[in-house]
Amino acid sequence: MARVFCVPAVFFIFAAFVLLSIVSISLPHLFAMDVTRVHTSSSSTTTLSGNDTITELRFGIWAYCFDLANGNRVCSSTGHGYSVIIRNTQGNSVTIGSSWTRGLAVHPAAAGVTFIALLLALSQHITVTLFTSLVSFIAALIAFIAFIIDIALYAYVKNKMENLGFSSGATVTGPGFWLTFTSMLLLLLGGCPVCFGRRRDRMVNATTPTVLSPKGGFFSRLKRN
Repeated sequence: MARVFCVPAVFFIFAAFVLLSIVSISLPHLFAMDVTRVHTSSSSTTTLSGNDTITELRFGIWAYCFDLANGNRVCSSTGHGYSVIIRNTQGNSVTIGSSWTRGLAVHPAAAGVTFIALLLALSQHITVTLFTSLVSFIAALIAFIAFIIDIALYAYVKNKMENLGFSSGATVTGPGFWLTFTSMLLLLLGGCPVCFGRRRDRMVNATTPTVLSPKGGFFSRLKRN
């Protein structure tokens, strides 16, 4: 397979790996890499942090963080699957359970499979490059599952916040949400150049004429003798 077809695959898969890795680090280490965030600056809302009023709440893969009205920032303990209780000034509360955040761990799984696809894409061996397309599509499928989980969390948080009296615009998607979607598209693009390159090789081999040496008859052999 022509190496020129592998170069775009390496670029797309590498870019997807970088994005998924950043998303996988997430909160509390990367505060900007949240999946869903809630702006509460127009209302007085409290969480598990006593009666402190918060202005913004962010949901990450490993933890949730919130900004207090006094300017301080607090994050929950890091773990797989967390829950948070949100209360408003009227005493009403909603709970975002761990069943809605536990599935976010699919993001690092997608990053791991993407890394395997990247290693395969760097290989010069034809047989190995054939697996690059397959593994890239598998990584895209896992990234798609992660994106569906992101959508489910966003929709659930949005619905719960509206039950507390917040407007529909108070809950928005975070950068991690869109980086996951972008990574999925990049992985799909990363698998296509390998497929196209393999197809091109088959077409070239099929259209290349085979040169056969001419064979003369009995009288031709007598003439040469």
